[in-house]
Amino acid sequence: MAQFSTELLLKTRTLAIRDVLCNGECRHRSDEECAHKTSLVYPYRGVFMRHVGRNETVAEANQMLFFNAGQGYRISHPVEGGDACIDLSVDAALLAELAPRDQIQPGELFGFRRQRRRIDPRAQALVALLRHGLHRKAAETLEAETLALTLIRRSLGERTSHVAGASAGRQKLVDRAKLVLSSDLSRRWTLGEIAAEVGVSPVYLTQVFQQVEATPLYRYQLRLRLARALDLLGRYEDLTALGLDLGFSSHSHFTALFRQTYGQTPAEFQRAARLRR
Repeated sequence: MAQFSTELLLKTRTLAIRDVLCNGECRHRSDEECAHKTSLVYPYRGVFMRHVGRNETVAEANQMLFFNAGQGYRISHPVEGGDACIDLSVDAALLAELAPRDQIQPGELFGFRRQRRRIDPRAQALVALLRHGLHRKAAETLEAETLALTLIRRSLGERTSHVAGASAGRQKLVDRAKLVLSSDLSRRWTLGEIAAEVGVSPVYLTQVFQQVEATPLYRYQLRLRLARALDLLGRYEDLTALGLDLGFSSHSHFTALFRQTYGQTPAEFQRAARLRR
């Protein structure tokens, strides 16, 4: 079995959308790779680490990553299970028009200053709508292009995304906590268990996580579980089973939190994404 596979979902003069799946066999750092074109990568399943020089980034469903043209990187999988991402590449001139100037790095090749940004629930929902619609050939080209550009604007917007701001040590601590959460999304973790895994006190962990990610640890975990639900909605007809498999206490609990986060119930999202009638 190949370590990874790539499926081209859409290609126009404006953009290209690919679904990239990796089985996660590479637990340690891979050989260095180099992006030939700047792209925005949206993990929607699993977790991996991206290494650029001394900079390390945990890639999971609450984040989007910038892969800059000409920039070398390595990938590792500290958590079993592999990963899946949507890779969105856009015409450079159009991407420059969409991106705020303070996010663009200087130089001949277009690229971004940061390695990642945290995205909001609406952006997660747009990723799922794009992927499900294109996989099932239910989304028209114009619709998919429009959704993709909306996703990019939202991912780069100051009100709908977040750049982590903290020392390298605190960022590494938060990244370790993210890997713990990602190792078992359905587990009902306690704060003490997570703190013990990363080697700090529960009080310190909650304080640092809030500072770095601008959201509480429990809410971050909830977003990871709900993002997994977005991924799995095409495979489940029994939504009660889906909620229970992801660790929610009941169908009503799952439905209420999903609607609170994404503005519609799981069944309504299935219909919007043309996953069911």
